[in-house]
Amino acid sequence: MTNKTSKTRGLHELYGEDPVAADLTLWDREVNPLTRRGFLKRSSLLAMAAAVGGSIPFAANMPGGLIPAAMAQSDEPFAIPGKDGLLVLNDRPLNAETPPYLLDDDITPAKYMFVRNNGNPPPQDTIDPTTWRIDVGGESCENPQSFTIAELKEKFAHHTYQLTVECGGNGRSEFVPAASGNQWTTGAVACPSFTGARLRDVLEACGIAGDAVYVAYYGADAHASGDPSRESISRGVPMEKALEDESLIAWAMNGEDIPYLNGYPLRMVCGGWPGSVSGKWLKKIVIRNQKHDGNKMAAPSYSVPKQPVAPGTEVPKQDFETIHSMPVKSLVTFPRTGITHQQNEPLAVRGHAWAGDLSVHSVQVSIDFGATWQEAELRKAPNRLAWQRWTSDISFPEPGYYEVWARATDSEGRSQPMVVPGWNPKGYLNNACHRIAVQVA
Repeated sequence: MTNKTSKTRGLHELYGEDPVAADLTLWDREVNPLTRRGFLKRSSLLAMAAAVGGSIPFAANMPGGLIPAAMAQSDEPFAIPGKDGLLVLNDRPLNAETPPYLLDDDITPAKYMFVRNNGNPPPQDTIDPTTWRIDVGGESCENPQSFTIAELKEKFAHHTYQLTVECGGNGRSEFVPAASGNQWTTGAVACPSFTGARLRDVLEACGIAGDAVYVAYYGADAHASGDPSRESISRGVPMEKALEDESLIAWAMNGEDIPYLNGYPLRMVCGGWPGSVSGKWLKKIVIRNQKHDGNKMAAPSYSVPKQPVAPGTEVPKQDFETIHSMPVKSLVTFPRTGITHQQNEPLAVRGHAWAGDLSVHSVQVSIDFGATWQEAELRKAPNRLAWQRWTSDISFPEPGYYEVWARATDSEGRSQPMVVPGWNPKGYLNNACHRIAVQVA
């Protein structure tokens, strides 16, 4: 691939002096919507071919406005304690995502799990897992109790599940006009294994009243403002989600302590829903007789319009609904975008697919911008709410610039859209097809 200077020159050839399109400070960090889907005119195809370093065999099939995936690469170094290769989007509070090629493991290693903080974690040197307690109460709790982690381990059966955790705003950077919040591209997702007690077992031990409808958490993280009277985030799930087998109060991830930045020493995990319902640094669980009203529960937080709206629309708060299950989605995790491949050899491509509360029915790949699709081999999930591995061998008809697109379909027949789905004010639930750039020699 060309270096940053030559790519910058190529983009200026595409966009001329357009002050928006020519702003190249963010495209190579994968955080500018123009790097994913912009406003390219077909008359610029020659300049685009020059920018990517060769011909584009299926250029006639390219959707209008598409910017090549080759222009969304980043090799920018940075460091977060306990993490490796994550891209920092914000440091107050800390939020960082994982490049797709680092998510290739079947079970996400701790070092590659994204970081999503709404506030400031409790200082690490103040955390003592031997004295850490979790309180269970609420107006619909019949027998409020408090447990140490040791007591949780002693009194309740241990369960381990591999669970998909994804930020509700994953993919936010692709929405136009831009939505507020961290400009996630594709890397705010992970699927590690969690070990803990079933949330259901703990709730039942404390007594669930007949009027219970919601379960919510409180954590030890402080509000970003530093105001001790304000909670950072306190969200929850309806009772039926809380009572699922896979909903856990977890003390371990991948057989070890949960990483500090991901909730050590205790967190709630409700896979398949926005990661915000899986509270970190867990201190309290409440059984509610109404929908929870903690911080980040009210619209527009983690909510989308009840009906489709035009981009840029101001939506009244009463017209939002809370996000529950996440939509079907997939990632290409191998190879890394921007590789050069020899035409006389098939290219082995692989990735993951997931579908919130549902399972993935099929995954297809395309090399001609979605004009035709090839069925990929799809592996069964290790358990419910875990992502599924897919693989495919791809042959290219001639040398040139290609994009490999992946599209998953869930068990109810819903497929990923080829372009960014319906706009919403907070940029949630973008499940557009993922794509990588391949230069075939």
